Amino acid sequence: MHGLRRRPGRVTQGEGQGCWLCARPLGARIEWHHPVPKSRGGRQMVPVHPICHRTIHATLSNVELARAYADAMALRSHPAIARFLGWIADKPADFHAPTLSAGRRRR
Repeated sequence: MHGLRRRPGRVTQGEGQGCWLCARPLGARIEWHHPVPKSRGGRQMVPVHPICHRTIHATLSNVELARAYADAMALRSHPAIARFLGWIADKPADFHAPTLSAGRRRR
């Protein structure tokens, strides 16, 4: 799986950086997110928890990410992401739960 490999020049577990989205300490599993999707020309990669990464892509399309949410602060202000961040804030770094896409969420 691409998200579990150490990337040259990137921070991994135990090197003091938190998740780009939620700012919680990183756990044993780290995935790498492109704030601007590769399909839209993005090259930068940032470390995120797997659950945070899945939530980003379950909530927003690559077009939406590229147009309005490439910045962490903008992404955190999205209503669904803000709700997720409030919920995940007190969970341990390696917490996992199923992530529903926007179309499958219970209303």
